[in-house]
Amino acid sequence: MQQQLILERGGQTVFGALTAQPADALLALIGAFRSDARPDKIDVGVGVYRDLDGRTPVLRAVKQAERRLVDGQPSKGYLGPEGDVGYFDALKPIIFGAYDYDDRLSGLQTPGGTGALRVAAELIARARPGARIWVGNPTWPNHPPVMKSAGLVVAGYDQFDVAAQQLTFERMFSALSEAGPGDVALLHGCCHNPTGADLNAEQWTAIATLLRDRGVLPLIDLAYQGLGAGLEEDALGTRITLDIVGEGLVAYSCDKNFGLYRERVGALYALSQSAEQSHIVQSNLLSLTRANWSMPPDHGAAIVRVILEDAALSADWRTELAEMRDRIQQIRDLLAQADPLLAPLAKQRGMFSTLPLSVADVARLREAHGIYMPSSGRINLAGLTPDTVEPFIDALASLR
Repeated sequence: MQQQLILERGGQTVFGALTAQPADALLALIGAFRSDARPDKIDVGVGVYRDLDGRTPVLRAVKQAERRLVDGQPSKGYLGPEGDVGYFDALKPIIFGAYDYDDRLSGLQTPGGTGALRVAAELIARARPGARIWVGNPTWPNHPPVMKSAGLVVAGYDQFDVAAQQLTFERMFSALSEAGPGDVALLHGCCHNPTGADLNAEQWTAIATLLRDRGVLPLIDLAYQGLGAGLEEDALGTRITLDIVGEGLVAYSCDKNFGLYRERVGALYALSQSAEQSHIVQSNLLSLTRANWSMPPDHGAAIVRVILEDAALSADWRTELAEMRDRIQQIRDLLAQADPLLAPLAKQRGMFSTLPLSVADVARLREAHGIYMPSSGRINLAGLTPDTVEPFIDALASLR
């Protein structure tokens, strides 16, 4: 009967107007790796931190904070669309250091760094419909879809030469010189995903000065602070840019540096030119988030707040973060020492680098050696251990 009614109405339903979308390539890669029975297979594709046993561990400080929450949390009631304000405030000195922005800094808790990027994009689109946002090439694959879904126009700039394994700063600067007032520049705060190639202080200063002079708003994606050179060092670019430009957006994630991937812990910070403007920005952020997720999930943010408000837990977290950072750098150094073609990896930072491999090369590594990575050649250094570096190098050498 129901199908007959549909036919009588022309055979078209709401869902009938949809077309199938391509499967996410990384999710397909995960499935293929799990199905591979080879005991010596290597996964350098999935973008999460892993220890020497191949696990994504729960940090000691996180476990202790969770126990305190279980024992002492008095309620599961809503916190409001701004989320955990204590969490939001506790992150400020880590991100911004000694910079005191008084009442010019607004923002709120978000579901992960992706949630922060999305509401940032929607804020930009509300302020300037159809605004142009400059996004580096290569970049995190989800950057362009998030921006386009919010109605922004994506323009590109070359940032890295994969074949030469070099940052193409001159091309980046030249492209951004074409940006105009009201445009936005999306920048990776540290540990560039997917290349690991970061700007130095001089380059950050040059880019920030250019953006200020051309009236371009910086949107900084700071998703890996502490996993590159250190918490202070990894915040340098963000601090330089905001200090010079005087306004900007920072999309922050605690998923990586606190190991809280599945808890989706993020925040969006907005620096305005005045306290009055900041108040208006905040009202718009609350309006946008209310229409998106209404209230953010609390548990992960509460964990971070408990850690950062306790000196002992905070110190232990910093120790564990340093251990994670050192492990990643150890793999970088081992690869660089084992093969001269991989020498640039030692100077790159964070979990990711992109190797100069063709799609056919990547397929060959998977089929012949059980090494799994995206077709772009992006690898997660934390997917390797000192024991698997040699077979990984040998597999790469077999392609030559």
